[in-house]
Amino acid sequence: MARASARHILVKTKEEAEKLKQQLAGGADFTKLAKKHSICSTAKRGGDLGEFGPGKMVKAVDNIVFKKPVLEVHGPVKTKFGFHLIETIYRT
Repeated sequence: MARASARHILVKTKEEAEKLKQQLAGGADFTKLAKKHSICSTAKRGGDLGEFGPGKMVKAVDNIVFKKPVLEVHGPVKTKFGFHLIETIYRT
């Protein structure tokens, strides 16, 4: 079964997510931005979601983690929780 490790930044608005994505594109540190801006409980771990298999996250997150290129920041991705920026660290 496929496994993946990912990290994310969760914010309330698409605009905030887009600003953070621009900062990341400019070389900002993902972990620091997650700790400062993410409203998810994973913020204290720099947005680290750990390792998981398909179906463990909401469908929109699963689609990014298991289908999009690794080590690229994807998003903003809208879920019932808010807007995510997602980076898959590895996938097996």
